Amino acid sequence: MNRVRLLVFNRALSVLDYSVPDGMVVEPGAVVIAPLGPRQITGIVWEPERLAGDEVPASKLRPIREVLPVPPLSAPLRRLIEWTADYYCAHMSSVARMVISSGGALGGPATMTEYRLSGAEADRLTSKRAIALEKLVGEQGTIRELGAFAGVSDGVLRGMVNAGLIEPVTVAIDRPFPRAKADHDRPDLSADQSEVADRLTQAVKDKDFAPFLLDGVTGSGKTEVYFEPVAEAIRLGRQVLVLLPEIALTEAFLTRFERRFGAAPVLWHSSLKSTERRRAWRAISDGSAQVVVGARSALFLPYANLGLIVVDEAHEVSFKQDDGVRYNARDVSVMRARFEKIPVVLASATPALESLQMAESGIYEKLDLPSRFGGAQLPSIQTIDLTQEKPGAGRWLAPPLVAALEDRLSKGEQSLLFLNRRGFAPLTLCRNCGYRFKCPNCSAWLVEHRLSRRLSCHHCGHETTPPQTCPECGEPDCLVACGPGVERIADEVAEILPEARVAIATSDTLNSPERAAAFIAQAEAGGIDVIVGTQLVTKGFHFPELTLVGVVDADLGLEGGDLRAAERTYQQIAQVAGRAGRGAKPGEVFLQTRHGDAPVIAALVDGDRDAFYAAETEARRDAGAPPFGRWAAIIISSEDDREAREAANRLGSGRPQHDDLMVLGPAPAPLALLRGRYRYRFLINARRSVELQKIIAGWLDAFQFPPGVRLGVDIDPYSFV
Repeated sequence: MNRVRLLVFNRALSVLDYSVPDGMVVEPGAVVIAPLGPRQITGIVWEPERLAGDEVPASKLRPIREVLPVPPLSAPLRRLIEWTADYYCAHMSSVARMVISSGGALGGPATMTEYRLSGAEADRLTSKRAIALEKLVGEQGTIRELGAFAGVSDGVLRGMVNAGLIEPVTVAIDRPFPRAKADHDRPDLSADQSEVADRLTQAVKDKDFAPFLLDGVTGSGKTEVYFEPVAEAIRLGRQVLVLLPEIALTEAFLTRFERRFGAAPVLWHSSLKSTERRRAWRAISDGSAQVVVGARSALFLPYANLGLIVVDEAHEVSFKQDDGVRYNARDVSVMRARFEKIPVVLASATPALESLQMAESGIYEKLDLPSRFGGAQLPSIQTIDLTQEKPGAGRWLAPPLVAALEDRLSKGEQSLLFLNRRGFAPLTLCRNCGYRFKCPNCSAWLVEHRLSRRLSCHHCGHETTPPQTCPECGEPDCLVACGPGVERIADEVAEILPEARVAIATSDTLNSPERAAAFIAQAEAGGIDVIVGTQLVTKGFHFPELTLVGVVDADLGLEGGDLRAAERTYQQIAQVAGRAGRGAKPGEVFLQTRHGDAPVIAALVDGDRDAFYAAETEARRDAGAPPFGRWAAIIISSEDDREAREAANRLGSGRPQHDDLMVLGPAPAPLALLRGRYRYRFLINARRSVELQKIIAGWLDAFQFPPGVRLGVDIDPYSFV
């Protein structure tokens, strides 16, 4: 091979040809360094016939500089990159960038200097040094990482190094991870569990593509079941990927995993330090990482010998990426398993309608766990009609729910209140002039967070301090919080039950694995009486003493017109209800609602999931909605409203004409201003037989837009804002 074609991480270039110097061995998938003008760039060697581009004369080719010391990307992974880019209308370079997600991992073996407390005594301490000494016990990392962890400046820590309070340590970045043992602590499974586990274990042995839908009620022991095929993969020397929807679930999962296998898995998520990412990436690529547990981005890592993929809580919306490459990790997991010729397990107590339809059509093999493990019973569910049982003035909890909370507290049992709304209140206004606090970057209200004393936008992250006077009329002491968030519910519980120990569980309070671990330990030790939480508490947690769940506003998820609104509401409430009665004591669930006759609420109360899904399936079929039709969204955005509107209108004038395809729009997106950009949206609905991606690509390729205009394509959208 004396010339190669490179996929480079530049969307404007994408494909470049180079020559190969004499004596250099290059193969498809190799990661190389090549010259581009005065710079050097990273590229991946690709099969020329699979990357479109005009062939450059040999005389004009520049030579590759270096082949980097990492294993070449495998053919199945290259095919996955191509498929993902094609299906989600994304650039291949953007998908490939997710594979090469740790630039530091591309060098050879290396050491680095980290720092830790030396144990030396200090005669005199500044307040900041005292804070650092307290917070850094047992921690080790770079000066920057330790400074961020302790909340002090780099200068404070460097002064402590000079004073001998912190010492440098030379560490091998790529030191091996502890080895998991397949038979370390094998569980006693029920007959149902054993039957399912045996089928999955056999699929790992068969070493062929096999998609499974593991459909088990909450508390049925799905994790223990899929640990058995994980163990078989370890015995066979093959790697396993387990995807989790939330980083906050990681610590609870790690405890169970380490108890079962005698060692922790390799982690992959956004909170890893740069050195941890490098170490994990290299161990994954050389095959020494046995089991990887991660967020959706772990799906694109370069596994050397992948033998099994598990997607836990596979119905979760957080598996859908909402920016960049807008992929759904659940669906891409199935495609990666197909390319790798391995089994994939989608595990859920409330599967997505699309997954159930795939099982019904015979594409997925459905495995059922219909009862809870150990004889525990599913909780009873009843509604509280808020039109009849009205909470008191300024209150949000109805009398029957309050009475149930008091009863559980007197018995020493735990309760959980669910409201999928962070902060104290979703809207703050002036009672004098009606001024409403709005985000300057988004068409959204600022949410009051009283714990942090901030007004925050949950879309762009903008924050400000609540003023003492109204910024519009200048009136003091006139600001009113409207509506409840979890902080407001927690305050109400503290007023009603002053002796209760209340904990708030949201992405704000459990924003790291360490905080999540502390929360779980406190709850398991009986140190919490009432948990007030958002969707974060609907999955993964197992507290045997939790016997009461109250859903503060069961109707909240049905608002907004989302085509999956009823399905998501059912999933969230069924999942949070499943936290109750997981031990020996029976559980009880109260749903506060104004629409008790809504089909989704009735199905939850009756425990008739099949009836709900059957009705939802027919409604989707009639509407031509997924899984029976296809949806796509196109968003045109610019910092200039006129520029965005004109670009959207130009694109709309050339919309494709097709009998089996309908284009709606352009219209201002529901969030018409997001992160300082004005947004216009097209919605496309098509029959499944339509080659939707080809039509969209042909439509968009015909237009050139000004540099300030961005265009985003979302295939199979989950968010319609």
